[in-house]
Amino acid sequence: MRVMSKRWTDFLFIGRLACSPTFWMVVLCGLLVASIWACDSDESADGDSSVLGDTSSQNDTPQPDGATLDTSNPHGDGTTYGQVYSGGEFHLGPVDYAETKWHNACAADGGYLSEVQGAEGVLLAGVWNGLPEVASLCDACIAVETEQGKSALLRVVTYGSTTTNGIDVSPEAYAVLDSGEYPRLMSWKLTKCPDTGPVMYEFKTGAHEWWTAFWVRNARVPLKRVEVKSVTHTSFDAISHESDGSLADYAGFGAGPFTIRLTGIDDQVIEHSFDWPSGGIGGALLSASSNFQ
Repeated sequence: MRVMSKRWTDFLFIGRLACSPTFWMVVLCGLLVASIWACDSDESADGDSSVLGDTSSQNDTPQPDGATLDTSNPHGDGTTYGQVYSGGEFHLGPVDYAETKWHNACAADGGYLSEVQGAEGVLLAGVWNGLPEVASLCDACIAVETEQGKSALLRVVTYGSTTTNGIDVSPEAYAVLDSGEYPRLMSWKLTKCPDTGPVMYEFKTGAHEWWTAFWVRNARVPLKRVEVKSVTHTSFDAISHESDGSLADYAGFGAGPFTIRLTGIDDQVIEHSFDWPSGGIGGALLSASSNFQ
């Protein structure tokens, strides 16, 4: 008998194996497992990328009472009002809620409430005290544009001595605006604030029925006029800003229901009605049901 060569024997073995259904089942199973492994690897890679992106965007700063402050740079709807204030510079105050260097002129002695901080954000500004009726700008928003083309929407929380038409800003705002230039020239206009919730009324701790003073917080539109109707005001009477941006009614609201009417610089009008707080009005923070559009 002729003995086959090893090569020929291997060839016949491979041929028989290739014709076996079991062989092809093993091959297909192997391909399926490899395909599943590759998909799992891709999904793991995608998941890691998503987590990294989320981590890099976590820029909320914890504040008292659990409030978190948005350090992003929302631009409202782009609506601006009135004149352009040009020829000024922006400076790192710093302006901040912690009042690390100066007291915020628009705040109570104890500073801004955490609820208000959470609504108004940390992109803050202090304006030049040479502006007419400067206290009426408390809690308004301004649109700032530098000569280098950078821009930011900032909330006014103070005013004081700075360059003509200049502004002092918070560290977060400075990081948005600064390009390393000097002088840091810019211009600004009043603008509509982003929608971060309803108007809030913060009453002074010493307020009572015979002398009632409060701040209007988080209004989207700069205020033209504030009026009150109450037990002691049978029709709407205008009240004026104090030097700290608050509004004081020296006759008092009287202990009973009252309505505050706000007229924006764009002539929008909104009204908010409240019952007299059972614990008294001093130090109360009343949240309205709406805001300007």
